[in-house]
Amino acid sequence: MFGNIFSDKGSKKSGDNISSEQASSENVSSENHSLTEVIFETLNNYQSENFPQGIIVVSENYQLTHQKDEIVIDITMPFPCIGELQILADSMSETLSCNIAFSLNIDVKTVRQHKIPNVGNIIAVASGKGGVGKSTTSVNLAYALIAEGAKVGILDADIYGPSIPSMIGLKSEKPTSYDGKLMNPIESHGLSAMSIGFLVPDEEATVWRGPMASRAFSQLLNETSWPEIDYLIIDMPPGTGDIQLTLAQQVPVAAAVIVTTPQDIALIDASKGLVMFDKVQVPVLGIIENMSYHVCENCGHHSHLFGKDGGASLANEQNTKLLGQLPLNINIRERADQGKSAIIENSTSEIAQQYRKIARNVASQLFHQLDTRSPQTAVISKS
Repeated sequence: MFGNIFSDKGSKKSGDNISSEQASSENVSSENHSLTEVIFETLNNYQSENFPQGIIVVSENYQLTHQKDEIVIDITMPFPCIGELQILADSMSETLSCNIAFSLNIDVKTVRQHKIPNVGNIIAVASGKGGVGKSTTSVNLAYALIAEGAKVGILDADIYGPSIPSMIGLKSEKPTSYDGKLMNPIESHGLSAMSIGFLVPDEEATVWRGPMASRAFSQLLNETSWPEIDYLIIDMPPGTGDIQLTLAQQVPVAAAVIVTTPQDIALIDASKGLVMFDKVQVPVLGIIENMSYHVCENCGHHSHLFGKDGGASLANEQNTKLLGQLPLNINIRERADQGKSAIIENSTSEIAQQYRKIARNVASQLFHQLDTRSPQTAVISKS
C-alpha cells in the first residue's frame, strides 16, 4: 500500500570528511523526508466512499510535525471524520513501523444560508411511516456526529408524540432562559436538544390542531438560544401529510435523510418521503435501512426478518445513496428506553462504529453534494 520507504544509500567516498554525528543527522533527515513523502502520497492516493478523490484534495492546512516518538499530521477537514482517519493512522503506523497520529480540526461550512443564529447545516431525518426507528436513529446519529468531531444539536419536530426527551434521559428537565425571550437548550453529553416534551405534558400536545403545532415548532426552532453547532438534526414527525409538508417548507433545511426498514410496506412510504422532499426542493442525502437483520447471540447468524436489502434497492431506484444498514438489536432498544446511547457508553463497540460510519457518510455526502469547496460540486462559470 505504501511502497518501499527506505532505499539503500551508497557509501561515502573515503575522501569525504564527515563526522559520525553529521552522518547520523543526515540519515535521520533523509528518513524523515522519505516518511513525509510516503505519508503525503498515502493521504493523496487514499480512496474510500467518503474520500473518492483522496484526502489531500478536500483538506486544508496540511502540515507534518516530527516529534520525539511520533509523527503528527495536522490537518483541517470539511466534515467530521475522526473514526476513518484513526483507522488510517493505525494502518500507516503498522506499515511504517512508527507511531502516526492525526491532530484534526473540523471546518464545516453552512451550505444553505438562513437567519438562525449559531446554527450551521440543518438536516431533516424523516420516514414515510412510524415504527421504523426514526427517532432512535436521529438521536444516535447526533451522538455519532459528536463522536466524529462535530458540534451538534437536535430538535424534536414531532409535536404530537415527542420522544427525544426520553431518549436522551432528561424527560423531567425544563428549559431555562437568561433574557426571558430565548430558551436555553437542554444539554446531554455535548448534545444540545429542544423538544415540546420539555415544555408541556404529552397529553396536552396531542390535542393541538395543525396550525398550532406548526407555530409551536417554529418557536422551538427560532426562539431557542442555540450554541454554535455544525449540524442541527431535525427529528421529523412520521408520515408525509400536511404537517410534515408545512414543516419541510418552513425550515431552511440543507438536506434530508430517510429512515426505513427493508419491508415492502415501509419502502412504499419511504418513497413518498423522497417525493415530498423533492417537491419542496430539499436534496436527500440517502437512505438509512434500520432493522436490516438480526444477529443470533449464539452463532452470529444474520436473519433478515423484514426482508433483505430493501433500502439498498430503493436507493438504487431513486438514484440516491444507501448510507448504512443497522441491525435489529435489543441493546439499542433497551438503551433508548433508558435514555442512554451505545455511542456514549462505548464509542468503540460494533454498534457504535456502525452509527459512526453512517454519521461520516451523512456528513461527507452533505459536503460532496452541496458544499462549493467540494471537487465534486459543479462550478457555474460566469460568461
